[in-house]
Amino acid sequence: MHAITIPEPGGPEALVWAEVPDPVPGEGEVLVDVVSSAVNRADVLQRQGFYNPPPGASPYPGLECSGRISAIGPGVTGWSVGEEVCALLAGGGYAEKVAVPAGQLLPVPTGLDPVLAAALPEVTATVWSNVFMVAHLRPAETLLVHGGSSGIGTMAIQLAKAVGARVAVTAGGPEKLARCAELGADILIDYREQDFVEELGRATDGAGADVILDIIGAKYLDRNVQALAVNGRLAIIGLQGGAKGELNLAALLAKRAAVTATALRSRPLAEKSAIVAAVREHVWPLIADGVVRPVVDRTLPMQDAAEAHRVMESSAHIGKVLLRSPAAA
Repeated sequence: MHAITIPEPGGPEALVWAEVPDPVPGEGEVLVDVVSSAVNRADVLQRQGFYNPPPGASPYPGLECSGRISAIGPGVTGWSVGEEVCALLAGGGYAEKVAVPAGQLLPVPTGLDPVLAAALPEVTATVWSNVFMVAHLRPAETLLVHGGSSGIGTMAIQLAKAVGARVAVTAGGPEKLARCAELGADILIDYREQDFVEELGRATDGAGADVILDIIGAKYLDRNVQALAVNGRLAIIGLQGGAKGELNLAALLAKRAAVTATALRSRPLAEKSAIVAAVREHVWPLIADGVVRPVVDRTLPMQDAAEAHRVMESSAHIGKVLLRSPAAA
């Protein structure tokens, strides 16, 4: 098969489409012929040499894919050759084939183009696990999403609205904020022009956000605590603004608030399987009913992964950037 390889870390040009050995499904795994994959920030970090795959994972980038099952490994039940699926991966999505633990498989939602299904596994698993399983967002509460126009952000808006929450977002510029509003965001904050703590305070009569989903990290840590409501929960899932910050524990104590931080890729198989099962139970019906949908900025040939990474690094996209496998043609 062919896959996007990284012979040496570097810029987008470090991504090389090359012939590599076919994967073989092991115990509890299936082999998927990839139709589409999606680009995530973690892929960019891996390309740069800063985020190696977990031990035993595929060396190729790609944390999600869609495709068709072509082989079943030992010990797998409940799946059949030929089924259309999408999958959460620890790596290997930028390839024509990938071996996937059966617990990380999801059926392609009813009525959805299999290519578009590649936009779902990472964002749905990340949002559901952090916003609902960890931070326990409830109806009528306020969720603040940083990076509302990103793949994570566009999914977080839709899922929060689906359960009856109020949604505030930060994004860069009127076009991105307009797209967030189309998805249901109630409070729109241009982080380039406005202070999100002040704007959120005005919009909530000083109450703040019950849950904050944060991709920035250190740069926003103190201001996120300021923006939290009493009994608020800050869920950190990214470090685009740095890894080390100062936490005002007195402010946290005064608000009886909580700070959590999680990464999905490195979680044990059992934890990822439990998250995927929860996504199938709670999110998949919303997608089948058209309440929630993947938001895709563009789809490029997988061989053009370098261009997809340039788009990701420019932050000019809204929603997900997909890579279409030659097998999908």
